[in-house]
Amino acid sequence: MPILAKTIVEYLGIPENYSEHGGSVDHLIDLVHWFMLALFVGWTAFFLFACWKFWRKRNPKASYHGVQNHVTTHLEVGVAIFEAVLLLGFAFPLWAERTDRFEDIQAQDPVRARVIGYQFGWNYHYPGADGKFGRIDRHLIQQAGDPCIDPEDPNGWDDFVSPILKLPVGEPAILQITATDVIHGYAIVPMRIQQDAIPGTDIPMWFRPLKELETSVVCAQLCGEGHGDMVGIMEVISKGAFTSWAKEQSTAAYARNSKKAAEVSSAAGENDASDEAVESTLSSGEKTEETEESAGGEGSE
Repeated sequence: MPILAKTIVEYLGIPENYSEHGGSVDHLIDLVHWFMLALFVGWTAFFLFACWKFWRKRNPKASYHGVQNHVTTHLEVGVAIFEAVLLLGFAFPLWAERTDRFEDIQAQDPVRARVIGYQFGWNYHYPGADGKFGRIDRHLIQQAGDPCIDPEDPNGWDDFVSPILKLPVGEPAILQITATDVIHGYAIVPMRIQQDAIPGTDIPMWFRPLKELETSVVCAQLCGEGHGDMVGIMEVISKGAFTSWAKEQSTAAYARNSKKAAEVSSAAGENDASDEAVESTLSSGEKTEETEESAGGEGSE
């Protein structure tokens, strides 16, 4: 491949883009790095020129007047204007496109999952066959990475948790990013997407995978001693394979969770019956004592 045919992104060794919006991100990366290269060449040339121009042998006596023209000022203003154009003309529109499209993505029946970060791994909470997440109660946390699903909410009985993120190819996906301990950063480089994972909040990020792949997800925020090992797995598979996998996981989760709920309900019913029996026994004893006291009073009369 000819040298000029490659983009800056390819020279930097960034993995191939697999998302619908990734081309815009790569284009912005190219522009920024070409601009940085131009600045590097320009300022390096100026530095070398200044070293040659004001070399001590060429100027044995210092000049106390300095530069008499405004060329450097014009250069600085030009650089500032170009940076403003880069920010206003590319970065802001790209961000606006991402934020404005959220409602459109929601209307396309996207695949949803909660991403739960913890030291040092990732868990994925899927809503199950009904498409509804169970009620989340963060006070129910039992271990790091716990999705905190309320077991009393029937909407959560078919929810399931996976250590691997699986998504169907060609379908929009919304991931709700959170954490259970410290701030993490959830990054999927081939999808050109990243979002901070903050404890106590679910922050959405969305994308559409274009091709099947298996890749790594990493933590992009220094979060502790094992930060470098906080690597997860993401699989983009066919829609049919994803549907079968999700149905199987949801069915198993519903059978398991509904059985637990029934056992808890039965145990609670037995406890209530036992409490009622105890109260009835105590009440009968009190009535017996009252009857004996009444009979004793009549006998003394």
